[in-house]
Amino acid sequence: MKMDGLICNNSITFEFLKKEPIKKFEIPAYYRSSITGRIKEFRRVKDLRKQDFEPAVVDFGPIVFLIPRHFGFCYGVENAIEISYRALEENHGKNVYLLSQMIHNQEVNSDLESRGIKFIMDTDGTHFVPWDSIGKDDVVIIPAFGTTLEIEKLLLDKGVDVQKYNTTCPFVEKVWNRAEKLGKDNFTVIIHGKPKHEETRATFSHSAGNGHSIIVRDMDDAIELSNYLLGSKTAAEFYEAFGGKHSDGFSPELHLQRVGVVNQTTMLATETQGIADFFKQVMIKKYGEAEIKNHFADTRDTLCYATNDNQDSTYELLKQEADFAIVVGGYNSSNTSHIVELCERNFPTFFINSDREIKSKEEIQHFNYHQKELLTTFSFIPEKRPLKVVLTSGASCPDTVVDRVMLKLVSYFNGSKSVEEVLASF
Repeated sequence: MKMDGLICNNSITFEFLKKEPIKKFEIPAYYRSSITGRIKEFRRVKDLRKQDFEPAVVDFGPIVFLIPRHFGFCYGVENAIEISYRALEENHGKNVYLLSQMIHNQEVNSDLESRGIKFIMDTDGTHFVPWDSIGKDDVVIIPAFGTTLEIEKLLLDKGVDVQKYNTTCPFVEKVWNRAEKLGKDNFTVIIHGKPKHEETRATFSHSAGNGHSIIVRDMDDAIELSNYLLGSKTAAEFYEAFGGKHSDGFSPELHLQRVGVVNQTTMLATETQGIADFFKQVMIKKYGEAEIKNHFADTRDTLCYATNDNQDSTYELLKQEADFAIVVGGYNSSNTSHIVELCERNFPTFFINSDREIKSKEEIQHFNYHQKELLTTFSFIPEKRPLKVVLTSGASCPDTVVDRVMLKLVSYFNGSKSVEEVLASF
């Protein structure tokens, strides 16, 4: 397939229960990276089985970057981008809508808007376009996060084809399929996710359509939920603590006897596994080891490979010495925020949208994810030479943006090697 102005980007492998063939996506040429993309490809060819997670050392002389083995666009994101641009090309003269942000990246969403796509709502569900304005001849793109059964039915009732440009990530659908099986086997689905996130709302809707479901944000929520599972707190306290986070008709006395844990795919995989392990131990405490299979379902197979790879690569970064870290991505990106949280453990960390937030050698504007506010830091570059910088990005950030961040920082240092010299070392 050939589309005007589009080219094939780097290949990405993906796994379900078995390995699938390599898939190539056709996405806009300006998303193709001439630096980090080439480094990724060098490493992919040398390490086809993905056994080496050590960061790449990109040495410009006075400044050295530590680049993780895996970062940036994942399978689901490239799939969504390809479908969204194809929808624009195939529907000239029609209204083309995105249900919400296609992915959590400002540059990608802004480019789609500039080409005529209209957003129906924002990530919190606030509408820009009323449902009454949308008809059967309009095109509606389902974002990579998926959507709820309720919204899907609403669109179908209007005669809108919701499948032609459905960009739901296959790994999100894998979670839905697992949740469906759990529900049909009379397990309650515990969803580890952010309650207001589009993906979690979609997963909850699909899960609750097949059985009882409840959302836990973190381990604190999990511990709180265990109090009702063990009977140490009352049902009245449950409904107050988990209001709006459980399926209709949920009874803590009846529906916490058999549980399985799935997740919003962009959450920290180690946290999801930790929560699952915690509930397994709670069930053992209540019912005994011999009965565990009747009360707890092992769901570790639902963790997204890309999230795992990116997070495992970040853990390897934490073993390195560096002067600071820069994480590039959308400020409302869940997977990016978790990478920021990991980097903050070991390095002063700056979370930025793009190279535009680096105002000068003396000033950087960055996002405090915890306080949800923009900050400005002065004299952020230490005098030490060579300077070592961890540089990574979230799964919805184009590698070209990472390239621009790298080159902007390099421009502040006299005597730096050329890009060609640096790439020749790989």
